[in-house]
Amino acid sequence: MPSKKKILIPQPRSKFLRVRCKCGNEQIIFDRCSIRVICNVCGEVLAEPTGGKSKIYGEIIEELT
Repeated sequence: MPSKKKILIPQPRSKFLRVRCKCGNEQIIFDRCSIRVICNVCGEVLAEPTGGKSKIYGEIIEELT
């Protein structure tokens, strides 16, 4: 009886991040955003797209999977 091969399932490389703005507001954003993400309270830029992973300007509190 031939041995069974393990089927490899790729894991996603991207994730959601909980980011804190300078004003104290927390938002959940995507780490590979395609548009500029701004704070809902003060209007500060939290993330900008770079063609791959985003440049995050806020403080990353938690990575959500």
